[in-house]
Amino acid sequence: MIRIKARAPTGRAAVLPTVWGAVAVGYKFGCPLAQQDGLGARIVTSAVFFAVGTGLIFHVRRALLQELRLARRAARAAQSVVLRPLPPRLDGLGVAAAQLSADRGASVGGDLYEAVATEHGVRVVMGDVRGHGLAALGTVAALLGSFREAAHDEPGLDRVLARLDRALARHLRERARAEHPAQGTGDPDNPVAEEFVTVLLLEIGRDGELRALNCGHPWPYLLRSTRVEPLTRADPLPPLGPFPLPPEPAVRSCGRLLAGESLVLFTDGAEDARDGRGRFFSLPDALRAVVREHPVSPQTVLRTVFGALLQHTAGRPTDDVAVLVLRNDRGARRNRPKAPDGDTSHSAARAATTTHPQPTTHR
Repeated sequence: MIRIKARAPTGRAAVLPTVWGAVAVGYKFGCPLAQQDGLGARIVTSAVFFAVGTGLIFHVRRALLQELRLARRAARAAQSVVLRPLPPRLDGLGVAAAQLSADRGASVGGDLYEAVATEHGVRVVMGDVRGHGLAALGTVAALLGSFREAAHDEPGLDRVLARLDRALARHLRERARAEHPAQGTGDPDNPVAEEFVTVLLLEIGRDGELRALNCGHPWPYLLRSTRVEPLTRADPLPPLGPFPLPPEPAVRSCGRLLAGESLVLFTDGAEDARDGRGRFFSLPDALRAVVREHPVSPQTVLRTVFGALLQHTAGRPTDDVAVLVLRNDRGARRNRPKAPDGDTSHSAARAATTTHPQPTTHR
């Protein structure tokens, strides 16, 4: 939980209001003009008190703005720890990720993503917590913390998924005790008992082999040359939370991610976004608009998708949206053109340089 404590006013901050108040009282009771009933005296008295009141209002406004800036810095720092920015390259893969929160001023919400390079390959998680905005931040933190440990410790994706399931159950029990200490966790009408999370676990081997476990989450799209197609159409497992996991969930093999191909992982807020007429946003159409100019970088995919999404929703999405793009660049280094002296050309090196966009905030 993120707690932001307001600072108590210091003695220095109270000096100016005291001075303004002393000026007003001194004028009222010490100035002969303030004791007169003439029109001119009343105008002067009104002007003095108006100036005092205006000064106090500006002082209070300035103090509140300072506190607001401090609170925003603290919130951004805490949120960046929960959903930290991903590196632009990860074990030969180009990476770009961003989130659009439905809550104004929030950098994170109910969506989660992470990618880590392990001895088992690059492991990725994409999830969506029931609800949106800052209310789901605790569940996001619990799942991401568990994944960051389990991705390195567990040899199989099924074991990683089991760790996430236990972490979610433990978090929900603790949350139920905190919110309803008298009821415990056995009340079926408790809102915490209805909490669920859709999770997609993905593992990309050194040879590009793709393995996945999906619990109620949308399958990613595969960008292959100028084509956009689902990674698979297999039925996913139920979401984590309301249903127990199978004793041994089967990890699904999804082929290989070849050099130059990209995967686009997303949360359902992308495809469920509607415009003013109630029409859903077409993510495949937005991706097809990107791959027409092949090859494209992960950052280009993000910019195009979020630009089209914000245009579709008139800048007011009703649910959190997260998008994570992974491109296999492992063959790019071998195919990079070289200068006659054997050094990599400046233009090729510049083309291979990428930047990572920061998480998107809806304001």
